[in-house]
Amino acid sequence: MSDVPSLDDDDIVQFIDDPSDRAPAASVEPWRILIVDDEADVHEATLLTLRDLTIEGRPLAFLHAYSAREAYAILARDQALAVILLDVVMESEDAGLQLVRRIRDELHNQSVRIILRTGQPGYAPEIETIRAYDINDYRTKSELTRVRLFTSLTVAIRSYWQIRQIELSRRGLELIVAASTGLNRLRALQQFAEGVVTQVCALLNIAPEGLICASSAGALTDGGEPLVIAAAGRYRETIHRPLRGLPEAPVRDALQQCLLEKRHLFTHGICLYFNVSETRDMAAYLKIAREPCPMDRHLLEVFCANVSVGFENVLLHSQLFDLAYHDQLLRLPNRNRFIQLLEEKCTDPDMTLALLDLDDFAEIALALDHRFGDLVLQAVADRLGQTFGPRVILARVAGDAFGLLGPRDDLNPDRLQQVFAGPLTVQGETIRISATSSLIRLNGNPARGGELLKDASIALKQGKRFGRGKASYFSDALGHAARERMRMLTDLRAAFSAERLSLAFQPQIDLASGRPVGAEALLRWETDEGQWIPPDQFIPLAEQSGLIVPLGEWVLRTACQQLRRLTELGHAGFRMAINVSHAQFREPGFVPMLERVLADCQVAAAQVELELTESIAMEQIDAITAKLAEIRRLGVAIAIDDFGTGYSSLSVLRQLKVDRLKIDRAFVHELEPSNPESGIAQLIVALGHQCNLIMIAEGVETEAQRRCLLTMGCQEAQGYLFARPMPIRQLEDWMAEAIASG
Repeated sequence: MSDVPSLDDDDIVQFIDDPSDRAPAASVEPWRILIVDDEADVHEATLLTLRDLTIEGRPLAFLHAYSAREAYAILARDQALAVILLDVVMESEDAGLQLVRRIRDELHNQSVRIILRTGQPGYAPEIETIRAYDINDYRTKSELTRVRLFTSLTVAIRSYWQIRQIELSRRGLELIVAASTGLNRLRALQQFAEGVVTQVCALLNIAPEGLICASSAGALTDGGEPLVIAAAGRYRETIHRPLRGLPEAPVRDALQQCLLEKRHLFTHGICLYFNVSETRDMAAYLKIAREPCPMDRHLLEVFCANVSVGFENVLLHSQLFDLAYHDQLLRLPNRNRFIQLLEEKCTDPDMTLALLDLDDFAEIALALDHRFGDLVLQAVADRLGQTFGPRVILARVAGDAFGLLGPRDDLNPDRLQQVFAGPLTVQGETIRISATSSLIRLNGNPARGGELLKDASIALKQGKRFGRGKASYFSDALGHAARERMRMLTDLRAAFSAERLSLAFQPQIDLASGRPVGAEALLRWETDEGQWIPPDQFIPLAEQSGLIVPLGEWVLRTACQQLRRLTELGHAGFRMAINVSHAQFREPGFVPMLERVLADCQVAAAQVELELTESIAMEQIDAITAKLAEIRRLGVAIAIDDFGTGYSSLSVLRQLKVDRLKIDRAFVHELEPSNPESGIAQLIVALGHQCNLIMIAEGVETEAQRRCLLTMGCQEAQGYLFARPMPIRQLEDWMAEAIASG
């Protein structure tokens, strides 16, 4: 170790009386110096030499370590050290040198400046040490007079400060780049603004102390009043507060003046104005003790011009994010954002997902107007928010559907039912609304948000069908059934495209003569595995998906082609009954399509009969009768299928002007031979006679049923008693045999 260097009087006089190095105000942050030496005398001598000095207008503060290990512990928890005065030989001959390596390689502290001091230069030759270790100066203790120690320390501190400015500048650039590609509005804008504060301070060689506020009529302001969007240093706690809430009146007044006058101000610190757009202004306040020089002002003006463009880009990203993830009417998360939130929260087993759909909302909007409908939606959103509070996430996931996500204690069927227990008030009008809801208890396992929402939709559809106005939980059985329907629909599309569907034909018999007078075309689907899928399973799927339109045209065309073949075989006047679904009948182009098929297949329209379900009577009667009149003008007959299962009245039946009524098989099966006039079938036949309609019964399986129907005046029938549905070739043979035997 070495002796403490002597302090001659010349050194003391030279620095204490220098006006530029007088102690600054107590508020100025000192340079922090770590003295590392195993000799207490060295610590005391260093303090005596340097304690009254200032460097670059700031005082010195000292930390002490008496071994390399102790110094490493200090550096590990405190990175804000400017200079280390480091002894070489302490607990080992190269303890100081090894500490240098650990500081750079393990702590990754590249900014602290290291002045190596040794009393035994033989242990660390100067040239080799400078070459091998990242140090900034190398001195023997004997040569470090007060002047030389001050000089070395000043050079090191200036170097440290320059490195810190570079680091601050780089950090500011990194924050700005990260913010420009960010999506989250507040986070991205805050990062960008923080980067601006940091980089401006780096340009001015001052510590990052300041804030940025925005003023506009948009979402970033509190009722149009300027709002703090980013802050650094002592102002960090003011983020997201209104400008009027700043405790320092001079800062508040300067920022308000800057925004009002739309220019930079250099009083009470620095206020920089950013002209972001016509509708949004921003201003930054930076705390600085000195007034910037003309060169600094010029640099700041150039910098602000460039940053204004950056702000505009970040705000554009924010607007795009808002459009992509927020409902613009209700200012709620939209479906996309709700799916993200579901995926973030689904691992919490206490969470419940609910999907709420307003009943008959479309009718409300049509009956009044869309603007009133929007006001109703806003009232519903307000009611939901008031009912469930901030613990439940509320989103608009469709036109009149809301998604909710929250703890199961808060989100349950009872509380959902309470939402609409009372009426809503919209523009002074009292509106009563009901809603159907579905709920899913999340099990804490990761899941795709879209799949969870799909499961909730499945339960909601079931609720709409069987329990409107109520709330019900999703079950695995519902999910399984929905997936099976989707699989079946996919297979049906594939079968239709591959022409694997077929028609079967069931003869229709004149009960009086026993002669075949027609046949009903029935759609059949046999899978690749040889399984026959019942029509009541796949026809509803085709109707719901829209596949029924092309599928129905194929059935009509194929049946007419077979009718033409039968006619060519000599079965003149033979009638082909073809089922038309409700969805197919409602298509605007149905009648032109029918006319086109008749022409293409070259069949007589009088030999074609369309079977419509009784549910068409529930439609607007004027529109239905008009379309039926168009069909009759073509010469095509019309039958009402499954009559007696719906709600037709005698007056409606007369308005429809159909040709034939088909008695449903359920009423045929209840016929009693001992009393043929009992049951609904007799009433339907009597009704048909009043309207001068031909009656046909389906599902006739016994001779007793045939006799009952004949006795009550039913003219025609079909069923297993006469023949099962069969392929066209088999029908041709069957008819030939039936005619020959008749």
